[in-house]
Amino acid sequence: MKKATLFVSALAVGALVLSGCAADDSSESTAATTTNNNSSSTTETAVETVSMLEAVQAAGTVRCGTRDALPGFAVLDDSGEHVGFDSDFCRVIAAAVLGDASAVDMVDLETADRFTALQNGSIDVLVRNTTWTATRDGSEAATFLQPTFYDGQGMMVASDSGYSSINQMNGAVVCVAKGTTTEGNAALESSRLGLGWEVRAFDEVDLILEAFLAGQCDGWSSDVSQLTGLRSAYPDGAAALTILPEVFSKEPLGPAVLDGDTHWAQVVNWAILATIQAEEFGITSANVDSIRSSTTDVGILRFLGAEVPTSDGSAVLDPGLGLPTDFAYQVVKQVGNYGEIFARHLSPLGLERGVNSLWTDGGLMYAPPYR
Repeated sequence: MKKATLFVSALAVGALVLSGCAADDSSESTAATTTNNNSSSTTETAVETVSMLEAVQAAGTVRCGTRDALPGFAVLDDSGEHVGFDSDFCRVIAAAVLGDASAVDMVDLETADRFTALQNGSIDVLVRNTTWTATRDGSEAATFLQPTFYDGQGMMVASDSGYSSINQMNGAVVCVAKGTTTEGNAALESSRLGLGWEVRAFDEVDLILEAFLAGQCDGWSSDVSQLTGLRSAYPDGAAALTILPEVFSKEPLGPAVLDGDTHWAQVVNWAILATIQAEEFGITSANVDSIRSSTTDVGILRFLGAEVPTSDGSAVLDPGLGLPTDFAYQVVKQVGNYGEIFARHLSPLGLERGVNSLWTDGGLMYAPPYR
């Protein structure tokens, strides 16, 4: 159990940090008009609200809902800094909006608190390996944006379990995280295959680990990326666990913002898309300056916020997103392109690009034209 304690310590989610609700940014102006008819009067009230983009720029920081205990995606390093794929996409948003990738307040959230924090204004954006589903789109007041990682649900078992396929797991006890898409997917897959799984849900990842080590779970089901990250930190070593080959769901993971502010949604979306387009252009954090100063490619010049020759001189493209015209340059220079972020955090776990490759390489990563 000592090994379990060490692993639990490594995965322990920090105390929920919820910044106070933003001060009321609305101002009201009242105009009254009086009619001569029966001396009646009508009062009209106009409420002027501050957009999320304006609020974030005024605050000088992006409050990014995330986590601190999923290897590869978001963990705390020895200095207490958030490191990982999701953590870097929080920084991508800050680089685009504020010109400073470090201007991020990482707000660690339990799984059950993700959408509540978005709804009550404790965070500006959620970037926490969260699956985009119809129900969440429609019932959680959340607007999902460009997926950063296309995933699918799988099954992890002890390497000495004798299982090499989920089809062999008849009557198995399958442990999952409560309040996630994983729970329902496991029940549906068991029913589809007629395997009669007993699906046990736990509030926290460390509780699943304890149950798994105690022999209470035959399988551990979650997104394959999450299983891969957890496997890398397993107390008996990664080789003690095997992730079975079947993937039985679609799990597009990506950022979400609160419904109702289209402008903020567009801003976050284009920040994410900039990393994808940069990789397609072959622009990296190492070569972005040399490319910007030497290229004659109009598409790249537009993208990086540089001057483009026109019939009467030159101009910088401003697409009207409310972002600095060099936002893509700042994203790539300070954080990197999509491929760099993936290679930095997910490749070391053994995760391959697969469907997360660029569309030019047979994958799903595709950015609309920046023009």
